[in-house]
Order: sequence, then structure tokens, then C-alpha cells
Amino acid sequence: MTIDSQADIEALQRVGRIVAATIDEMKRQARPGMTTRELDDIGLRYMEAHRATPAPRKDVGFPGTTCISVNQEAAHGIPGSKKLKAGDVINIDVSAELDGYYADAGHSFVLEPADDGLLTYLCEYTHRTMMKVIGELRAGVKLNIIGRLIEEEARAGGLHVVKNLCSHGVGRSLHEEPKQILPYFNPHDKRKLREGQVITIEPFLSTGAEYAVAAGDGWTLRLPDSSFVAQHEHTIIITKEHPIIVTAL
Repeated sequence: MTIDSQADIEALQRVGRIVAATIDEMKRQARPGMTTRELDDIGLRYMEAHRATPAPRKDVGFPGTTCISVNQEAAHGIPGSKKLKAGDVINIDVSAELDGYYADAGHSFVLEPADDGLLTYLCEYTHRTMMKVIGELRAGVKLNIIGRLIEEEARAGGLHVVKNLCSHGVGRSLHEEPKQILPYFNPHDKRKLREGQVITIEPFLSTGAEYAVAAGDGWTLRLPDSSFVAQHEHTIIITKEHPIIVTAL
């Protein structure tokens, strides 16, 4: 969507804060031995308490409240009987609707890491990449700059871009135009960011693989090898200056 008023901004910020707080609460309560369904239930209770509707279930019939992806799972992990373990890379991706407005965010972290090793670096560097990209965006910037920046940051950090998982438009529905904002540079894309445009920025970086494949359950996308993947995501509003991050606490 493209915002029309201050009321639009405030409505997006309201649902964005709920999305961010849901992720924060789920991360706070995550424990080894807990199933991903139990973790998902925490997110459902939090959203229900704040009148928000889980967007994946509402819009596309996803069999869960949130997407919880672990280790080699890159995206759209279905909450279920899988038990979390210390040292797992966990991605919590939450999107919600409130009063006709949508926000979408994701966060990857290592559950009770034994040390500050490669997996912690992967999660923290992916977050830094997302924030670096957001900081460079404003009205008039070419859309393909997003992909170029993600590629450059990944290369500088010794990591790889998962190339078939994209950022997208959001706001009045979960996925809007532009539906695929590529995470790599496409010199043929001449589109420019517009003032008031609402999009996600969500780099997926890995320690090896550059493409995710279907896992066979109809939803989950995973890496085809034993490498690990992290994602961080914010919903932002493009302005003439710095973007407004609506999914920040």
C-alpha cells in the first residue's frame, strides 16, 4: 500500500508494535524441550489478547499462527511436534492484521548458545544487514538497490544470500505489489521507491546454500544441504528521508 494520511501511519504502527511484541514474547519464553507448536501457542495468545488476527492463517490458510523455522529451515516452518534444542537457530516470523492493516516481521536467534560462534554471528550479521539496507532507503531510490546492498553485505560478511526468498509490499494485505523485491541486483529493474510506500526488508543469509527448496509439506522451505540460515525482517514506510520502521518496539 501507499499511505494516504497520518492515520494510516498510526494504524500501521499499532499493528507493527503487536507483531514486534509477539516475537519478543515468543523469544523470551522459548526453552529447550518446548515444541514449536507450544511456542506458536504463545504467539496466538499474545495476538488474541491484543485483538490482532494472525495473517498467514487468515489470508493463505497456513496451519499455524506464526512461522517457526529451525536450523536448515529457511521459511514458512509449520509449528508442530518438533522439540527445540539448545544451540538451534530459530526463526520466528510473525504477521498480523488489525483494523484492516497488516505488518510483518521476523527474527532469528540461537537458543541458549554455548558460545559466540558461527551461528550467533550468522544471526547478528543478518540483522545488521537488514538495518544497513533500511538505512539507505528513501523515496526515489531504485528498488534494485535493495538487492545490491544485501549482496554486498553478505559478501563482506563471508555469508551467502538465499536468492529465491524475497522482500515484498505489505499494508492492506499480507503480500502486495511489489510482490518480489529480489535479494540480489537486477540491472533491468528500473522501478523506484515512492514516498509512502509500505514494504518489508527481509534478507535471508546462509552459511552455504544460495537457494531454498520445498520440504514436501506444502509450506516449509529449507536449504538443500547442512548449512544454516537466518532471516530478519521489518515492515517499513518509505519517506523522503529515513524510513519509518513500524515493527519496532
